Amino acid sequence: MTTPDTSRRERILLAPIPITPTKPLTPSHVKGMLWVDVMFKTTSQLADVRCLYSHLTANASEQTLGFWEYLDREHDDVNFDSCDEHELGELYRRYHAESSHCRYEALVPYVRAVERGRWCHPCSLRLSDIWRTQAALLGIENLMPAQPHDDTMGIEALVDLLKISELCLDLRAAGGPLYLDATADGLPLRRSIAPDGQVNYLINLLRDLVPQIPRHDHIVLIHDEELNADHVLLQRILEKLGAVVHRVALSRVAIDGVVRSARFGGWRGYTASALIDHSLGAADLASVKLGMRLYFIATLGKNRSASIDLKHLGRSTRRAATLLAQSEAGAAGGDVGLFLRKHGGRKCYVDPYRITTALLSQHAPLCPIDGGSKWYM
Repeated sequence: MTTPDTSRRERILLAPIPITPTKPLTPSHVKGMLWVDVMFKTTSQLADVRCLYSHLTANASEQTLGFWEYLDREHDDVNFDSCDEHELGELYRRYHAESSHCRYEALVPYVRAVERGRWCHPCSLRLSDIWRTQAALLGIENLMPAQPHDDTMGIEALVDLLKISELCLDLRAAGGPLYLDATADGLPLRRSIAPDGQVNYLINLLRDLVPQIPRHDHIVLIHDEELNADHVLLQRILEKLGAVVHRVALSRVAIDGVVRSARFGGWRGYTASALIDHSLGAADLASVKLGMRLYFIATLGKNRSASIDLKHLGRSTRRAATLLAQSEAGAAGGDVGLFLRKHGGRKCYVDPYRITTALLSQHAPLCPIDGGSKWYM
């Protein structure tokens, strides 16, 4: 009998819902990015971790493709390379305020270009460059790679697998849609491929995630609370296909008491750039990186309904500066892995909330910010 290899590190795949490249990064986006970054860096101390960012889901969504078509139709004279995030965000707001959405057939050329793997509209390329600059300042890694991965399933290959597993209801041959079907688990049908061929984001997520099932021991889905129903369905389907799946649902961050989509505006003064600039006005970059994590993770929490508060963000940054000063003075110490296992929760991944609140505890060791485990950098 073969003895199990208990020394092998578990293989963890983090799969955050991607941000469509159509607008500035808002406080809700910053919160999600920091949660994923801390989860990635801390869990990597204990397991082999990979982060899958689905370019296909971000770029082939209807809101992204429709925005691109609108830009080419109404603003084909814009030099996007010279635009800042506010100008691009204003174009996105105008798209939703002014444009009646076009027929899917007008989006097909964009879909085909995205499906070929490397094409992206100049507007979104510019936004992605801005995002990467902001992410670098915040010490965020491994979240938005410049290039998509190469092992995405074809749509019909996925549909064939879903049919074999009795996880879809395909009425396309009769002129109807295709539904994802987990009704055996008490979940409602979810229309996912329209009769004209348009797919929703769940199909594209599955195309990226299903090939990863045999390569990972756990898949962690990280998403907005508003997408709970869809991600419960996604979890059930992946589990039926052999995956061990966990979900982390995060609440969005309100601005002046209101949670709204970036398509409606209202983000000026609260974009990632504005938050970074505000914090750097009172602290060094290392304190800003850690302070952002303390605020967006420990203070705002996973599911707390709260508005962004620049005064509280400033307090977190000052607290971070104190922690860093203590670390440099030699107060930090201890075994990093032990600290993470003790305070990180009982899941396959380290819980960012538990680890940041433990760091803020009066009696907590400061080893996560000591030496080689600077998960905030």
